[in-house]
Amino acid sequence: MSDQKNLIIAIVVSVAILLGFQFFIEKPKQDRLREQQAIEQAQKAATAPAGTAPTASGVLPQLPTLPQTPAELAVSRDKALDKSARVKIEGKRVVGSINLVGARFDDIVLPEYKETIDPGSPPIHLMSPTGGPEPYYAEFGWTVTGTGVALPNDQTRWTADRDVLTAGQPVTLTWDNGQGLVFQRVVSVDDNYMFTVTQKVENKTDKPVTLFPYGLISRHGLPHTDGLYILHEGPLGVFRDKAGDSGTLKDYSYKDIVSDKAVEFSSIGGWLGFTDKYWLAALIPGDQQDVKARISHTQPKDDVEHFQADYLGGGITVEPGKTAENVSRLFAGAKEVKLIDRYEAEQHIAKFELAIDWGWFHFLTRPMFFTIDFLREKIGNIGLAMLAVTVLVKLLFFPLAYKSYVSMSAMKKLQPEMTKLRERYADNREAMQKELMALYKKEKVNPAAGCLPILLQIPVFFSLYKVLYITIEMRHAPFFGWIHDLSAPDPTSWLNGFGLLPWAIPDLGHLHVISIGIWPIIMGITMFCQMKMNPTPPDPIQQKIFTLMPIVFTFMLGRFAAGLVIYWSWNNTLSVLQQYVIMRRMGVKIGGGADKPAKPVKPAKAGKPAK
Repeated sequence: MSDQKNLIIAIVVSVAILLGFQFFIEKPKQDRLREQQAIEQAQKAATAPAGTAPTASGVLPQLPTLPQTPAELAVSRDKALDKSARVKIEGKRVVGSINLVGARFDDIVLPEYKETIDPGSPPIHLMSPTGGPEPYYAEFGWTVTGTGVALPNDQTRWTADRDVLTAGQPVTLTWDNGQGLVFQRVVSVDDNYMFTVTQKVENKTDKPVTLFPYGLISRHGLPHTDGLYILHEGPLGVFRDKAGDSGTLKDYSYKDIVSDKAVEFSSIGGWLGFTDKYWLAALIPGDQQDVKARISHTQPKDDVEHFQADYLGGGITVEPGKTAENVSRLFAGAKEVKLIDRYEAEQHIAKFELAIDWGWFHFLTRPMFFTIDFLREKIGNIGLAMLAVTVLVKLLFFPLAYKSYVSMSAMKKLQPEMTKLRERYADNREAMQKELMALYKKEKVNPAAGCLPILLQIPVFFSLYKVLYITIEMRHAPFFGWIHDLSAPDPTSWLNGFGLLPWAIPDLGHLHVISIGIWPIIMGITMFCQMKMNPTPPDPIQQKIFTLMPIVFTFMLGRFAAGLVIYWSWNNTLSVLQQYVIMRRMGVKIGGGADKPAKPVKPAKAGKPAK
């Protein structure tokens, strides 16, 4: 069995297992959980005692609705920001401003990250105001049951005690409703991307008032996503049935929410929001707060689609002459692995690490990332760290690989005999198989020995691909030469002589797959070399297929991340070296074709050495 044939079988089996797990196990499990949650909510609502104060598990006031105003004539982002008074944000790693009208977080910029590798590229604009392109903002507030209480809303003009919000210097926003209630929002930001919003209400009336805190993130328009199954981009959250529960991740595509209109959950703490490939905006209520969370979609008349993630907390009663408060947090920034992990541990955010889509091979992908990151700190280059990890993986699998290559070498050595048997029993397949098995047994050769190392390496390959594709630490990471971003495809192309010809690479649309660069070609060459060292398939059709496989893989992987192609090339090179040494030790001919029987050594004549 050739190495390439094993690879095809292994890939097909692995994909079948993964899809089968998702369809037959994971999907029914999620459906059962949703049904169970719906039953529990209905039971709680039915058994709630009469006259009790509304809570997040019983009757709740209406959550804030999505904006229903027609789409404004979009202006530039800067002009949209100039329409209202603002408090500047000058954090250590996040800048922007808070809109004093509505107290919205609608201007969040990440200056450390650029849109492209060009030094003059603009920074990442994570959140943007209404009136401009692609509005995306967060908002906090209060709601009540019934009417008669004036509450701050998206049109409220707040007063700030400071013009600038910095790390260590919070800003207090104040608004008086003129009916005896004074609202305050104390906003602070840490050294990274976490905002803390403390909402306070002072009751100067002679009657108690019950208010319900909420938080929301609204996103206008259907966001662009890579659309790959390997990565989740869209609404998500982790919800806990009870305090101390580790929580359950719920993630949805934008199409899911468009179809369902809304999904709701009851939770103790947890978090929810929207994730992009590298960025996250998430609402984080108090760890012990009883909330009702919702992810929804609407499309107002003559307007773009609106997606919203929000939560509504339980009622807080403010007695006359007293002040009550509620604390919530907003994460708006880059999904840096160590930072996300630290927030989860220090601020007790349930399964916050799952904001990064580690995938089914979570148990491999995270260790793979930390190993590469550790070596990067020691070596100074992620690309070299990745190559070093490949060597470590090769050493780890060497015992299995050794047995595999020995078996393949033995198979290659037996090819003349196998060819004779196939010719002798060409019309009797059963007899041919019986004789082949007898030959394998006699020579102590296992024809399937090459499968196991490949099967074991497929999860490693997938985990490395995930690390390269999803982690922001790999984004814009340079290698050497023309590779300035390991997470992007090789920028060279044969269409312009790999940069030697004086014209740009043409955009071929769907045919752009043929525009391959230098590293994909190197990968194809290493794959061809490895294939030539394997036993030649006896079937002429199989021979042609396996001869074409390096070409097919060259174009198929040509638009993948350069880091993955470099890894594949390096892995092939190490495999060729391993196989070459083993085959030489076993006296097997290197290259394609059948091996000729060794010539017998003639006996030496008297006085002459043997030839």
